[in-house]
Amino acid sequence: MSNGIAAILMIAALQQAPAQLQITPERAEIEVTESARLQLRAVDGAGRVVEGANVRWIASTPELVSVDQQGVVTGLNAGMARVTAVVDGHPTSTTVVVRALPAAELRLTVGTNEPYAGQVVPIRVAAYDRLGASVDDPSLTYTSSAPAVADVDGAGLVFARSAGSATITVEGGGVTSSTMLSVRADPGVTYTLAPVDISVRTGDVVRFVASATTAGGDEVRAFPEWSLNGVGAQVEDEGGEGVFVAEEPGTYRVTARMGERDVVSGVVHVEPRGADAELIQVGRGGIAEHHSGDVWVFEGVDGRDYAYIGTFMWDWMKVWDVTDPENPVLTDSLQLDARRINDVKIHPNNRLGIVTREGASSRRNGMVFLDLSEPAHPTILSEYTETVTGGVHNVWISGEHELVYAVHNGTRAVHVIDISNPEAPFEVGRWGIDNEQRSLHDVMVQDGYAYVSYWDDGAVILDVGAGTHGGTPTTPTFVSQFKYPIGNTHVAWRYGQYLFVGDEIFPAGWDADEAIHARGYIHVLDVSDIENPVEVAKYEVPEAGAHNVWIEDDKMYVGYYQAGLRVVDISGELRGDLYAQGREIATIMTTDDQTTTPNWPMAWGAQIFKGRIYSSDLNSGLWITELKERPRVVF
Repeated sequence: MSNGIAAILMIAALQQAPAQLQITPERAEIEVTESARLQLRAVDGAGRVVEGANVRWIASTPELVSVDQQGVVTGLNAGMARVTAVVDGHPTSTTVVVRALPAAELRLTVGTNEPYAGQVVPIRVAAYDRLGASVDDPSLTYTSSAPAVADVDGAGLVFARSAGSATITVEGGGVTSSTMLSVRADPGVTYTLAPVDISVRTGDVVRFVASATTAGGDEVRAFPEWSLNGVGAQVEDEGGEGVFVAEEPGTYRVTARMGERDVVSGVVHVEPRGADAELIQVGRGGIAEHHSGDVWVFEGVDGRDYAYIGTFMWDWMKVWDVTDPENPVLTDSLQLDARRINDVKIHPNNRLGIVTREGASSRRNGMVFLDLSEPAHPTILSEYTETVTGGVHNVWISGEHELVYAVHNGTRAVHVIDISNPEAPFEVGRWGIDNEQRSLHDVMVQDGYAYVSYWDDGAVILDVGAGTHGGTPTTPTFVSQFKYPIGNTHVAWRYGQYLFVGDEIFPAGWDADEAIHARGYIHVLDVSDIENPVEVAKYEVPEAGAHNVWIEDDKMYVGYYQAGLRVVDISGELRGDLYAQGREIATIMTTDDQTTTPNWPMAWGAQIFKGRIYSSDLNSGLWITELKERPRVVF
């Protein structure tokens, strides 16, 4: 082919390649379940419209809309959606506004339909659209058929005033619902509140209980409306109780409005919580030549203590003898065909280790099993890649059942692997979310439940032997799910009645060899009702990002990336902002001169072992610290 012909063909190709892509309409607006047709106009380098361009349509926010390959977009949930069209590798996007369906049904409930005159009673209204989905924040109007008997304000609070009957009606978007009240004469109701006067620290939760009795001593159901003077604290209603917690020291008055003219109150004196401890560095295993990953510490069969550390963008696992924690000794490095050894776990028998593998040159990733007969120099016992070739990010070992729960990057499901013979492991079960966009990151198993971190699908709880929902160790079954708009659910750890769920948010275009400005925080979920998790508190360090957690003895140890290792008091009931309340009791910045990135810690996580805290840092390797608690002085 002559150079002239080649040049002509190249110019023709450039002219046919789309130089400009435009989706019309530029901004579509539809309701949930409605559809609209999007069209793409492609113009080449010569300004000509490209006919018959091969367009691939993608729903960039699949939780809000779907789109077929003809460009027909359908609203699934209310929100601001993005739809992308790709032509010859060139993408362009448009916005689709999905409006919520209006309310088609109002369900009205009232505290009691037979209040006494003088009482105030709240009305609760739930709105639902024609598909049965709840409608958030509907615009409502309340009216009473007999205000002299029972009036109602604009927020749905009923004031029972005299004996008789009244119908309360709520209207929203042309839909109405009503309830009838039969007001009884006032029998001489009196109201009390407990506690009346109490002293606590910031972060301590106080539950106020309001009571009502008649002149004859009979109990009357009360419906207190809670309020609080000043700032720096909060009080919320929970089942009629006033739940108080303070972030700032001071004196607060908690008030319960019980009747139209009846108010009772209590006083809370709040002292600063104060830092109760400090982290003291004991030893260091500095690693500056590459990035580090997860760490696991154990006592080997030879009676000595070891810390195994995985690596990020490196193919070695480091072996440290930490019998003398002040002087860790690097005894070996185990090389694997991998670009990431993210997770390291040791079987409870301390004879078997498991490391996860990602980025193998052979594309056969999976897990590598280690023989720990000589823990200072582990050897490869076997590999398991058959059903997890796409790479394993994290695992959890159930020594009781000789099973491994493996997070597989390929299927994005939890694979259950039988390791009763670790030289010949095999899969016996798996569980995954039915969502093509799913992304799976971590799994923890405790007391028969698996807590699975499913990124944008939130935290998922599975029955893997608890027996409450028909699950067994090899046949996980769904229990519940908790998701939130930001997503990036990265880790979950159960402790008592709470599940501590951490985000992991990295900026676009981050570079492991530069300072990473991570974000994300710890969500605290109350899982007392395991089928209905409720977020009750958070721990969020400003301008930093959470990673892995370890919880023991009412203390949460968090590798908080660029904010270092943090220790948080999680004793008692938890509500509100734990960081603002001063529940953080100790910190240490995990950076020194033995690091890949100067002056920039990236604390990975922590493990408590024989009274010390063993941490790894993405940039600087192994850290060994002790928590020195100080006696609290009360003035």
